[in-house]
Amino acid sequence: MKQFFTLALVLTASLSLIACSGIQSEAKYPTGADRAATGGNNIYANAPSVLGEGGLLGKKDSSSDQGGVAVNSYLWRASLDTLSFMPMASADPFGGTIITDWYADPNAVAGAKNERTKINAFILGRELKASNLRVKAFRQVASNGAWKDAAVSPATERALEDAILTRARQLRVAKDDGLF
Repeated sequence: MKQFFTLALVLTASLSLIACSGIQSEAKYPTGADRAATGGNNIYANAPSVLGEGGLLGKKDSSSDQGGVAVNSYLWRASLDTLSFMPMASADPFGGTIITDWYADPNAVAGAKNERTKINAFILGRELKASNLRVKAFRQVASNGAWKDAAVSPATERALEDAILTRARQLRVAKDDGLF
C-alpha cells in the first residue's frame, strides 16, 4: 500500500510539471518591471560569474596586482597594521572601510585616563597615493560618569594618515624586493 501511495504521488507531481510546460510567462523581470522598458535587452541574458572577470577574483591588468579588492591592497594592509592596537568593529576590504571600536589607552598618564578614541579609515581607490586615504578620529572624555564628545586635532588625523602611508610604502618596497 505504501508503494502504491508513493508511486501515485510521484506520478501526480510529474504530470503537474509536464502540464506547466505549455504556459507562456509574462514578459516581466522578477522585480515586476516590464522587459520592454529595457529596450528589448534581456538583463539576465549574460549573467556574470561571481568568480569571473571583474568579480570576486577581480580583473587583472598590467598596472595592478590586486585581485578582486576594489581598494589599494598596500593601503588596506597598512591601515590594518597601523590600527591593530585598537579593537576592530568593522573591516570591509571591498568597500575600503575600517571602523575601530572605542579604545582607552591602559598606559595613559593620569590626565588622559578618562579619554577614549575611535578611528574610521577609508581607502578610496586602487592607486597607492595619499589622496586615496582618509582618516577620521573621534575622541570622548569621561565627565560625571558619562562620555562626552571632545575635539580632535586635525594634526592627529594627519599623523595617522602619514603613519599608514609610510607603512604602505614599506610594504610596497618589501614586495618589490621580494620580501613580501
